[in-house]
Amino acid sequence: MRDSNRISLDDLGLMPIGDIAALAAEQLALLQEEAGERLRAAEAVSEWLNGAIALKYTDRAAMARLEAAKDTGTVRLADEDGVVVAVTTPKRVDWDQHILAALVEKIRAAGEDPAEYVRTKFDITERAYAAWPSHIRKIFEPARTVRTGKMTFRLIRAGEE
Repeated sequence: MRDSNRISLDDLGLMPIGDIAALAAEQLALLQEEAGERLRAAEAVSEWLNGAIALKYTDRAAMARLEAAKDTGTVRLADEDGVVVAVTTPKRVDWDQHILAALVEKIRAAGEDPAEYVRTKFDITERAYAAWPSHIRKIFEPARTVRTGKMTFRLIRAGEE
């Protein structure tokens, strides 16, 4: 049985954000919990549906790819009632970093600029940076920028962990 004073997620969509912010923390926690449960349920249904769609069209998509002589990209399948199914297989390319580093050195040794061929990115993990001695960190500070990410809030009701 639902408490008649409790706001539901359905009510929430009709409320001004200031009114929602003014709700008691307990009510906000309950709403956040309910929204999370609905999201998880929707994601599970979506995964189940996508699995069924994949089961229905994977073989036809494989045949269409074979006929088009392409491993990646989009193929279109005509289905009943004028429905067209666009099946996309993205291309993901990974490069062996050790081989690329050796090739960059060969290009440089040949007197050419590797930047014309290869994009290089330097990165330092925050864990490594924090473990360095202070005199080393100081040298790298001008190259370091710290930005904040999006804040998230999780309200934990009494007795929950």
